[in-house]
Amino acid sequence: MPAIMTHARELHRIGPADNDRMSAVRVALSVAVPGIVLILIGRPDLMMYAVFGALTGMYGRNETHQLRLKHQAQAALVLVGGLTIGVFLSVNHIHSWWLVLVATIFAGAGSIYADAVRLKPIGPFFGILALGACASVPTSVPLTTAVLIGAASAAFSMVVGFAGWLRRRTWDSGAARDVPLLRGPLRQSALVHAARYSIAVGAAGAVGVLTGSGHPHWAMAAAAVPLAGADLPSRVHRGIHRIVGTFLGLVVVAGVLFPSPFSPLEYFPGHTPVVLAVLVVLCQFPTELFMTRHYGWAMVFFTPVVLLIAQLAAPMDPGLLVLERAVETFVGAVIGIAVAVVVQRRR
Repeated sequence: MPAIMTHARELHRIGPADNDRMSAVRVALSVAVPGIVLILIGRPDLMMYAVFGALTGMYGRNETHQLRLKHQAQAALVLVGGLTIGVFLSVNHIHSWWLVLVATIFAGAGSIYADAVRLKPIGPFFGILALGACASVPTSVPLTTAVLIGAASAAFSMVVGFAGWLRRRTWDSGAARDVPLLRGPLRQSALVHAARYSIAVGAAGAVGVLTGSGHPHWAMAAAAVPLAGADLPSRVHRGIHRIVGTFLGLVVVAGVLFPSPFSPLEYFPGHTPVVLAVLVVLCQFPTELFMTRHYGWAMVFFTPVVLLIAQLAAPMDPGLLVLERAVETFVGAVIGIAVAVVVQRRR
């Protein structure tokens, strides 16, 4: 019983502040500027590519400017790489089992790369999410255009992250990130971790395809979430946070998309794409604000970001959208927790 109570308290605990506001401002600005540009040119439906590129700003939050620049460049490879593969699959109408196979391979390779360069946030989750989301919506522009939007958004995020350097303009030529080589036990740990990602993502995607889900990539992304934890308890906690936070976020999404006096869409008839794009920008700030302090609360705001950009790219029935997201998240997170429990490194 004491152990259960300890885990229950840990689930509710909000971590200490760690320069969260400044990081949240950087990420929100990284999303806002490309988003506003797309709104002004009348293409808010392309917000998905801009948002996934802008998530580059989430990396290297407390590093010096030159180290953050390097860290974010490494992260941009995962994000823009996942986006590019996803758009390629969409343009060529490659879905179902091929999507599961490609995402499974990407998850394993991305995990090894993330461990090798010490990405933080840990793991290839955002790259997996970008791949699945971009592959699952029709691409209304040429592949190169979609990729350029994501790459330009990532580059702008790096500029925002480096802008503070202008105040001091000092450069430490000897500065380097502490990235140990993957040898011996570290290599074994990285390979086991990559196996967890591949098994979890592949299993979740297979369940999604076999059950006829329209969005198996949501299950695959949810399955990857628990694996970013440092140890087994934290992986279980992240999985629970993912489920509960997503369900609460779906309440927010329902409040926006379902017809009601409380929906902001009711106050701006005829401007649905613009309203949704603005809400995406607004939700990104609290997402980053809570990302390291309490993952569940971060998901309350990140869930509307993901679903609203999907709705902008390919509108669908809001009821079906919310229901499938809930089911896929639950299934994927449970599979991710199960894989974390079963697949352990031999000591």
